[in-house]
Amino acid sequence: MLLRRSLGRLLPVAAALLATAASTLPAGAAPPPRADGDRPSAGGLSATIRYTGYGIPHILAKDYASLGFGTGWAQAADQVCVLADGFVTVRGERSRHFGPDGRSDGSMSSARTNLSSDLYFTGVRDARTVERLLDRPAPAGPGREQKELMRGWAAGYNAWLERNRVTDPACAGKAWVRPVTSLDVARRSYALAVLGGEGALVEGITSAAPPAADASTGGAAAGGAGSGRAPSSKGADPDGMAGAVRELFDARNATMGSNAVAFHGSTTAGGRGLLLGNPHYPWHGGRRFWQSHQTIPGELNVQGASLLGTPLVQIGFTEKVAWSHTVATGRSMNLHELALDPADPTAYLVDGRSERMVRRTVTVPVADGEPVTRSQWWTRYGPVTTAFGGTPLPWTRTTAYALHDPNARNLRMADSSLALAKARSVGEMAAGLRRTQGLPWVNTVASDRHGGTLFTQAQVVPRITDELAERCSTPLGRTLYPASGLAVLDGSRADCALGADRDAVEPGIMGPARWPLLRDAAYAGNSNDSAWLANADRPLTGYERVFGDWGTERSLRTRGGIEDVAAMAGRGSLTVADLQEQQFANRVPAADLTADDVVRACPAVLPGDAEACGALARWDRRMDTTSRGALLFDRFWGRLERGTTAAERWKVPFSAADPVRTPRDLDTGTPGFAKALREAVAELRGAGIPLDAPLGEHQYVVRGGERIPVHGGTGTGVWNMTVPVWDAQNGGYTEVRHGTSHVQAVGWDGSRCPVARTLLTYSQSSDPASPHHADQTRLYAREQWVTARFCERDILRDPALRVVRVAR
Repeated sequence: MLLRRSLGRLLPVAAALLATAASTLPAGAAPPPRADGDRPSAGGLSATIRYTGYGIPHILAKDYASLGFGTGWAQAADQVCVLADGFVTVRGERSRHFGPDGRSDGSMSSARTNLSSDLYFTGVRDARTVERLLDRPAPAGPGREQKELMRGWAAGYNAWLERNRVTDPACAGKAWVRPVTSLDVARRSYALAVLGGEGALVEGITSAAPPAADASTGGAAAGGAGSGRAPSSKGADPDGMAGAVRELFDARNATMGSNAVAFHGSTTAGGRGLLLGNPHYPWHGGRRFWQSHQTIPGELNVQGASLLGTPLVQIGFTEKVAWSHTVATGRSMNLHELALDPADPTAYLVDGRSERMVRRTVTVPVADGEPVTRSQWWTRYGPVTTAFGGTPLPWTRTTAYALHDPNARNLRMADSSLALAKARSVGEMAAGLRRTQGLPWVNTVASDRHGGTLFTQAQVVPRITDELAERCSTPLGRTLYPASGLAVLDGSRADCALGADRDAVEPGIMGPARWPLLRDAAYAGNSNDSAWLANADRPLTGYERVFGDWGTERSLRTRGGIEDVAAMAGRGSLTVADLQEQQFANRVPAADLTADDVVRACPAVLPGDAEACGALARWDRRMDTTSRGALLFDRFWGRLERGTTAAERWKVPFSAADPVRTPRDLDTGTPGFAKALREAVAELRGAGIPLDAPLGEHQYVVRGGERIPVHGGTGTGVWNMTVPVWDAQNGGYTEVRHGTSHVQAVGWDGSRCPVARTLLTYSQSSDPASPHHADQTRLYAREQWVTARFCERDILRDPALRVVRVAR
């Protein structure tokens, strides 16, 4: 009722604004030709964009296509160069414009060079993979609203390009900045969907080649054309693969992570829910968030953040609900070990019958050179891959490995986001996720104004039950699956197919009944460990191993987060201000566990070094910009973790009966401890960095020549995660690679307007000339927030209000 009433008040405003929008085409400007399919999109679209402080657009439109139009326009205005670069990637044209040996920003795949990126994405284009997904009827395929949003987004982006001169030096005057199609927008969404599967193994897919020349393979050269290596007669190395899997899935190597927690009404001051979302995403490139408020009167009213190039808010809040996502532990891929036909290494046996692989020949244009042609090999399971990370998966005369990625059939992510945005309670959010099944690699944490909470791992993962893994794992799989959740199944047996759950939108994926789910707990949170301790008092168990583990050691960030939020829930009477305080508390769980021991052991390790031991003793055990000694502990802890095992570090080992407080008691008598402390001290002194310098003097970013201090930390367990770039000779941590990005603290106070504070740490625009290139970054440095303007009266009262009406 409140949502209908609020949007009812918007209808007169919307009518007035939209009535003027159609007259906004500049005099003398001829619109580009209408186009469909693979041509630039256009046609009868309009939106009104009200900008409030910090460049946040409130986009008002009459339908989904027009909402996409306004969103595409506004994103282009802030991020045209980053967006254009991403479209070059998904078109497979990086080698043409930037040369084959360069590399992208890594936002669309793991490809190490432009050439391997182009080989993969050109293969996707040539196979018409995305077109086929668009043709699938919902719910397996994307819904009508998503298609309209993509069509409108492309038209809005193109309209901005047509009517504005690009001034950002990153792409001004470049030929690769050009109009896009709705298909380009869909391809970008596809790239995001397969990041955890095919996108993570691009090198292995694009370099795969049969083991020897053979007439039946069309003369494929041994080792693959241009591969520069001989074929291996040995199979995959289980120990090497185990290490590669650990490295690929190790949170310390991840480029994304997150914290989120929802508090139940029983713990809050007003009896309504609270949500704190803190995703840790890249600070550079195409996988950044962008803020907006999107409204279709009577249909949709949501504020939050979208990944660049996507047309809909993906994490955010409404008048009724708030949600965030955290990167999940579910394995969004698996391998099938193929028994090859003795007569043909490009054919494999299933129940004794030979089945030919499909050879896809891909040609990539290259700047200042001849086009490069390679082959890719596809099976009923997916593409053959000859590498997992940096570890070979040899294609021998007898064996090859095919990758199965269930998200290669998933173009439903926006449908899931829309279901969340239109829900009126956490119950409706859970139902919307069950209906759409579109989230490829994240958990969902949510709260509502009624006081409800939700945690669910509503993630698209292969339908690999523990029973199937037990029955069908190869010897390699029996090593990998229990330890990591990555299954390697016997591809020679039809009875090892993944099967179908009755409640799944398509075969081969886990149905919602199997998802880990927690409803209405006092708190529900996640910090990128598995679902097990979403609430430590109500642990989740019994889910299939492919979703994650339980009863195992948690990260310091998970442990510290549980301590904090459990204490908050126990204290009760929580408000949005408490969420804000938690976000920037910058407490260091590693220090709370060990700092006293380090200080006591320091004189023996560094005899006579009163400066170093004093810096550690006086440190406030926080990672604030003013914290002295924080940098020394940070560098010491990183060396200790890399140089010792958990068994060497702790006197009290992990116990599943006490998972938040174990392991503990630092063993300062080991050689690794002394080595790490001595090296950290020597490193800072060698770089001329005072051991007790304030953290912000040596952990910073530079924007427009201004040095902006940055707080937070990484491996020490700090909630407010910062993953910086170490450059000791230039002053310390001189840039942030990824970390805290779009933060939102949301609650409700009984009025029709949610109480929300937000912050986009790296700011809204990538253009150095924009006033919104670093404004929120400065706020972040000062631990300040933006008060969200959700209700119409607050938007219209903003002193920075600027209205832009766009139409075609």
